Amino acid sequence: MEESRAERAAAILWAAWQEQRLIEALPDECRPRDLDEGYAVQAALAELAGPAIIGWKIAATSVDGQRHIGVEEPLAGRLFQRFAHSDGAVLPIGSGNMRVAEAEFAFRIGRELPPRSARYGIETVMDAVDRLHVAIEVPDSRFTRFARAGAPQLVADDACANLFVLGPAAAAWRHLDLATHAVAVSKNGGLVARGTGANVLEDPRRALTWLANDRVKRGDLLRAGQVVTTGTCVVPVVIAPGDVVRADFGELGSVEVRFVD
Repeated sequence: MEESRAERAAAILWAAWQEQRLIEALPDECRPRDLDEGYAVQAALAELAGPAIIGWKIAATSVDGQRHIGVEEPLAGRLFQRFAHSDGAVLPIGSGNMRVAEAEFAFRIGRELPPRSARYGIETVMDAVDRLHVAIEVPDSRFTRFARAGAPQLVADDACANLFVLGPAAAAWRHLDLATHAVAVSKNGGLVARGTGANVLEDPRRALTWLANDRVKRGDLLRAGQVVTTGTCVVPVVIAPGDVVRADFGELGSVEVRFVD
């Protein structure tokens, strides 16, 4: 994708993000035509957002999630420091059109996974992980009809990245089967969703491995210190101002967020 086209598309998306307004679609002359062009726009968007990129998010890690937004594979997006919050955060609900919260496993990379000719396996990727956190993501899109935007535009839109809350690191977790690990989400004290790690590409470790290989495929890498949120373990929970959402990961810990106007 020509640099000027990518930069123009990124400028439109970043302005919409900062002004909390929605757009129908990117103009034809700068709309990405495939995933490669979508990631080129995303990289240009990151330049506008500033250098503080603290990691990655993975979207569409379930069959239902992919079907909902009309994509055939997971999508990767960058996580920006300015949108990161800690456990117990009070967040503005904003004017976005998703208004959902998602319970997610988040891995912190301890050793970089550089480009190489052979694909990374799960064991190698997990050996590079330093810590496991519990997290809540609050995704959003700058597109009015995001479910019809298509994969290239959604990738350009940072894979619907927005706010996220990083909970405490788990004290011990490597002995657990994360695929079968139960997750429960409550809203205002009442249980509203249950799920397991199997909803995340069958295993959140598998999702992280997909991202490591996808970054290599696209000439990038996972770096030490980066955080990766791996996708929702439950059906996204609808939120409104005043709601308190708590994601309980059992022995791994819990994380909570409150939403305001």
